[in-house]
Amino acid sequence: MRGFLLNVLLALVWTMAVGRFTFPQLLLGFVLGFIIVAIIEPLWGSPRYFPRITQGLRFVLFFFRELVLSNLRIAYDVVTPRLQARPQIIAIPLEARTDTEITLLANFLTLTPGTLPLDVSADRRVLYVHAMYVDDHDRFIEEIKRGMEARLLEALR
Repeated sequence: MRGFLLNVLLALVWTMAVGRFTFPQLLLGFVLGFIIVAIIEPLWGSPRYFPRITQGLRFVLFFFRELVLSNLRIAYDVVTPRLQARPQIIAIPLEARTDTEITLLANFLTLTPGTLPLDVSADRRVLYVHAMYVDDHDRFIEEIKRGMEARLLEALR
């Protein structure tokens, strides 16, 4: 948190030094502040901000890739004469423990076409998901656990 606040402060200082408070200047200041924080942070002890931001960016890129692929699969199914969907309701065991982690995972699954979280078990250890395209039950669970959930938890923890 300290690294992020310093980064925002450096971005604001940059825009004041330039004399123009515009989005491109603020973004440039944020990038320059990010570089400065990445250099200075190891002097404070264990660096957390730089790795967390890079893991977050990796997750965003992974999510957009999954979003595009699932949209293409849905579009292909719509334009072809034969329906390819094999819907199932699947129970996915969770590594996510906090309400924030579970909610974010469920929201990202909701945003991906073809999957819809239905419920979380009372002990918050299982997420029930409706999936449109399930060729292999175990493989689908592994794709969610090793893909979406693992990368999300890596970015959050």
